[in-house]
Amino acid sequence: MATFELYRRSTIGMCLMETLDEMVPKTLSPELAIQVLVQFDKSMMEALETQVKSKVSIKGHLHTYRFCDNVWTFILQDAVFKNEETQENVGRVKIVACDSKLLTQ
Repeated sequence: MATFELYRRSTIGMCLMETLDEMVPKTLSPELAIQVLVQFDKSMMEALETQVKSKVSIKGHLHTYRFCDNVWTFILQDAVFKNEETQENVGRVKIVACDSKLLTQ
């Protein structure tokens, strides 16, 4: 499913795909590499649902927003992320959000 691939674009997802690409011709079959990616997608979704407890507020200047195929994309400039302990200023951030119910179909 395409919405699962959101996790693959994260830093850890990109590193996993690079590692699998290196392993496929030598020690890993392409089918097993695909199974590893599918399990990564499921594990990321489960971890975000069950293990992340903190809340963050985001403020910034909305540069662009888009809604396509039940996926929202926001691009913010001069964004400020705040949680209970810290505040982080970010020059430009892209937020991709989708309904979690779509991921389980």
